[in-house]
Amino acid sequence: MQLIERSLGAIGAATLGFCTTIGRVILFALRATSHIFRPPFYGRELAQQLMQIGYFSLPVVGLTALFTGAALALQIYSGGARFNAEAVVPSIVAIGMVRELGPVLGGLMVAGRVASSIAAELGTMRVTEQIDALTTLSTNPMKYLVAPRLAAATLAMPVLVAVGDTIGIMGGYLVGTNRLGFNASAYVQNTTDFLQFQDIASGLAKAAVFGFIVALMGCYHGYNSGRGAAGVGRATINAVVSASVMILAANYILTEAFF
Repeated sequence: MQLIERSLGAIGAATLGFCTTIGRVILFALRATSHIFRPPFYGRELAQQLMQIGYFSLPVVGLTALFTGAALALQIYSGGARFNAEAVVPSIVAIGMVRELGPVLGGLMVAGRVASSIAAELGTMRVTEQIDALTTLSTNPMKYLVAPRLAAATLAMPVLVAVGDTIGIMGGYLVGTNRLGFNASAYVQNTTDFLQFQDIASGLAKAAVFGFIVALMGCYHGYNSGRGAAGVGRATINAVVSASVMILAANYILTEAFF
């Protein structure tokens, strides 16, 4: 009987802790989002974060998309050959990259690079009391540190995904024309014929949401980091893990909403 009570107590405590954490994240997100639209605005910080989050993430997102598109073309061709449906390779590569693989893989790669960086940076500032110093200097840390990162990630992520989608489709094109025997003009024609505006718009909308999630998780865990090097390390790990899980969950919800 005591074992059952302890087990139920542990489950209840974990559930309450989980719900409490969700509530804190939601309140943190609402506070940070409200600061994005209220003056003063820190344009220099926003521009710097656009460079850090957007421009410097291009290589990893581009390479990921290139090899994903190439591998996708091979897989679809191999599977389609069983049903004499090899001709669907261009359209499926384009739709798959734009709808799903481009936003999701781009979001996960940016989460690994950006969420960890933001969490480590803000966590170190928390440990060294730089955040407290900003408050002492009458500078709101949420507005100066968190709001520019959220805005920059939300704006930069759709651009990253658009570039990644293009590179991924190009990867499929290179494999299709050089390895699988597709005619170059026919491949391009099939890609443009079956790709619709809704596919592109849904992928870019997903990218904006994923960018917000990445920055939010990095800022939340870094801003609330524990003391010492161990606290910063835990904040970094939690930021990447929570951002990755939330991206996959949000992807399902958005896919249900769009399609």
